[in-house]
Amino acid sequence: MEAPLQTEMVELVPNGKHLEGLLPVTTPTAGGQRVEGPGRSCVEGEGFLPKSPSKEPHFTDFEGKTSFGMSVFNLSNAIMGSGILGLAYAMANTGIILFLFLLTAVALLSSYSIHLLLKSSGIVGIRAYEQLGYRAFGTPGKLAAALAITLQNIGAMSSYLYIIKSELPLVIQTFLNLEDRTSDWYMNGNYLVILVSVVVILPLALMRQLGYLGYSSGFSLSCMMFFLIAVIYKKFHVPCPLSPNVGNTTSNISLVEIDKEAGLQAKTEAGAFCTPSYFMLNTQTAYTIPIMAFAFVCHPEVLPIYTELKDPSKRKMQRISNLSIAVMYVMYFLAALFGYLTFYDGVESELLHTYNKVDPFDVLILCVRVAVLTAVTLTVPIVLFPVRRALQQMLFPDREFSWLRHVLIAVGLLTCINLLVIFAPNILGIFGVIGATSAPCLIFIFPAIFYFRIIPTEKEPARSTPKILALCFAALGILLMTMSLSFIIMDWVSGTSRHGGSH
Repeated sequence: MEAPLQTEMVELVPNGKHLEGLLPVTTPTAGGQRVEGPGRSCVEGEGFLPKSPSKEPHFTDFEGKTSFGMSVFNLSNAIMGSGILGLAYAMANTGIILFLFLLTAVALLSSYSIHLLLKSSGIVGIRAYEQLGYRAFGTPGKLAAALAITLQNIGAMSSYLYIIKSELPLVIQTFLNLEDRTSDWYMNGNYLVILVSVVVILPLALMRQLGYLGYSSGFSLSCMMFFLIAVIYKKFHVPCPLSPNVGNTTSNISLVEIDKEAGLQAKTEAGAFCTPSYFMLNTQTAYTIPIMAFAFVCHPEVLPIYTELKDPSKRKMQRISNLSIAVMYVMYFLAALFGYLTFYDGVESELLHTYNKVDPFDVLILCVRVAVLTAVTLTVPIVLFPVRRALQQMLFPDREFSWLRHVLIAVGLLTCINLLVIFAPNILGIFGVIGATSAPCLIFIFPAIFYFRIIPTEKEPARSTPKILALCFAALGILLMTMSLSFIIMDWVSGTSRHGGSH
């Protein structure tokens, strides 16, 4: 189908307000000449479309004001998910060298994907994922992009709130030094997840602009830095292999006498167990590839952050993206490496649970749990913004900004997600399927096919190298989607469950 003309496009800024008359929009005529169309555009095109020096913008109330640093914080926080806790387990099933290769490849591919998005948006002056879909494929493209963003981010928010529901009561129980969980309300995960949603998440989600969340994103990243430092510190204080009596201070170690031969055998086995693997292929390795492929999911947030950037340009936004990916790349690798070198093949799919084998009442690990919960909580508002924008694009495309609608969508989303987490925790399995479908679309398939359709053929022919690479990129996304869905179906058939994922 033919891509709609740019003059058919209704651009929506993140706060839902249309801006008219900012720049002249030209429309191609039958003779190939360009004539002035009705002056309709928006401030989101200001950084791309040519400006007339004699014409002042009619609207300046949405000029981008978010600094470079705050944008890096927001995008890094969008990338960082709870999946960092499972990367040590992934390294245990790939080996250090293969893990490093896969992580590097995924980081480079994610940066390339963002490059495709930014280049496509620069051609047509759009900074909305959904509107890129509209420009490329009309209304079906817009709805497909909006639906993928909505399902992907609702699934991510549900997993974050589920972590809060399951982990926060355990943290409180450990803080109070209780042997068993009591029936008090503050030990009930359902009450706690509602409390956190109302007191912390909702006020942040009501911010009108994403840039205001830069401070909370910076604090969230600080919490994950604390997690990383603790993992590195524990590497040098946890014995390998773990003694059978570690964490049990009441046991009497002298009860068991080990003869010299048995001791020698145990020492040999310990040496083999505590030796890292550099390259490994097993049945679990195939499962880690799609998990790692989605380790840098941030694409729904890229264009909204671009919209609010001060003095925006494609090069500046690409630098922000590259820096954010590089920071998370280093954090991912160090957390995986030192987590793996602490427990080797004994590491569990959730790293912090493995430390319970050492000492379930370890104060440092307890503080790390609080830090991770804080980081997960502060990530939810960042993820909610693109969902609200996608819903506005689907349901209210021609409406101006309304605080009432802005608030109601946020409250409605958080209410629905809380109900899912409280009454249907098994829905997370369905969201696993949704994530395996929507994540490859948002990271690989959509940026590539939008790029192929939007970039004019006179600028880049269909058989040019950039467009062929884009199609190969889309094919890679289809392959990863097929792998992910196949493994999930195999899990369901076999009745097992493998944890992991970036979000």
